[in-house]
Amino acid sequence: MMWTAPEVTRAGASLVAPEPEMLRGLLDWHRSTLLYKCAGLTGEQLALAPIARSNLSLLGLIRHMSKVERIWFRQFFRGEPIARLYSTPERPDADFEDLDPARAEADYARLLEEQELARQAVDGASLDATFVRPDGDTYSLRLVFNHMIAEYARHNGHADLVRQCVDGVTGA
Repeated sequence: MMWTAPEVTRAGASLVAPEPEMLRGLLDWHRSTLLYKCAGLTGEQLALAPIARSNLSLLGLIRHMSKVERIWFRQFFRGEPIARLYSTPERPDADFEDLDPARAEADYARLLEEQELARQAVDGASLDATFVRPDGDTYSLRLVFNHMIAEYARHNGHADLVRQCVDGVTGA
């Protein structure tokens, strides 16, 4: 039996919450939106890169966001000594290029896991908390939340286009 991405109910976000709750809610909404765009597709469909001269696929976006969640929240903010997912300096687009439809379920589960580990990494932390990236620049957790919301928003737009090319489905 072929795996199919499950149906998703998108997270709600408060429009009047204090900033920490609002940013966490907006990020969770964007996280669930990417999964929503994948719902009902098989691993084969998720791995399709249907746009000429582009390596964009929904599975690539799933893998990419797993990598980004891990980098920003666990490696940079928490300083966890863990390996990067999927790509290397020599192969920066491996998260988009080394796709295996048979591993789509595992890649999807990895994204869910990285999202939860990211939530745990910042649980109780102030948005004013800072960290120093390996490049020497100091960042705040507030900037990370804003960066991640923008990252998901950009890639959710890509997901809209890719999904429409895969099976014609459109929508919010």
